[in-house]
Amino acid sequence: MLNNLILVGRIVDDVKIATIESGQKVANFTLAVQRPFKNEEDEYDTDFFPIQLWQGVADIARDYCTKGSTVGVKGRLSAKTIEVQGIKIKTLDVIGERIAFINMKREDEIK
Repeated sequence: MLNNLILVGRIVDDVKIATIESGQKVANFTLAVQRPFKNEEDEYDTDFFPIQLWQGVADIARDYCTKGSTVGVKGRLSAKTIEVQGIKIKTLDVIGERIAFINMKREDEIK
């Protein structure tokens, strides 16, 4: 079986990093990915994907990723079921395993 994805887009918000109870680090951010085709209004739609990076990759994201930077994320989807108010809901998480820096924003370029 194969569970592989590649997303290329812009980081929408600052990377947030946390340490969970087991001591593992996790970085979270949102990646805006423009669709390759136009909609009925002759405009490109954009999808916003929440990205999770773990351990060493989380440290790299914290140190080098800033809002507005263009990055590529290679990873996988993780399916889980959560319960909200007694209703079971299936969700998908994007777990990034590698990150590639395409066009990094410098701190003085961020407004």
